[in-house]
Amino acid sequence: MLDFETQYYSSDIHAIAGCDEAGRGPLAGPVFAAAVIFPEGYQNEEINDSKKLSASKRKKLFEIIERDALSYGIASVDAETIDKINIYEASRLAMKLALSQLKVPYQLVVSDAMPINDLPVKVIPIIKGDAKCLNIAAASILAKTMRDEYMDELALAYPQYSFASHKGYGTKAHLDELEKYGPIEGIHRKSFAPVAKFYQTQLKLF
Repeated sequence: MLDFETQYYSSDIHAIAGCDEAGRGPLAGPVFAAAVIFPEGYQNEEINDSKKLSASKRKKLFEIIERDALSYGIASVDAETIDKINIYEASRLAMKLALSQLKVPYQLVVSDAMPINDLPVKVIPIIKGDAKCLNIAAASILAKTMRDEYMDELALAYPQYSFASHKGYGTKAHLDELEKYGPIEGIHRKSFAPVAKFYQTQLKLF
């Protein structure tokens, strides 16, 4: 059972927001983040790090988290912003945007290894937090599920790219598609090396 954050509850801290992101590594698409506040003492042994769960399990748990959370928020930062501020800062921004959607006051934030500044409460970055903290694991499920759904929609808009299967990650299939079709403006991350080389080639031509 994930209960690492229970040590932080006190007379002053009775609502803890867990925060995580999904999509830092892909070559295409936004990075998503989510924030979740569960009632103190809430337990659910099915909730775990999203990477350890199947897509169908994540979708089932998504509905449970929506139902049981005191509040939750989900946000994304697009590829163009990622290129402007870098993926690390974009991940942090997505988390802050997700936290800003919470409708319940919280006294502490626990994040999956991400320091978050400019918040009115203390933030505790926890290494592998999504495998230790219930609230962070729940946030990872929301972020991952929403990002996967977004990439499924992109697959319909750009059928030449199999976004529904590789979700924008740098798989062999995706790299082959890049070679054949070139990057999609506003979708592929120009600052990521496998995509950047196409723009560098264009510059050389001119």
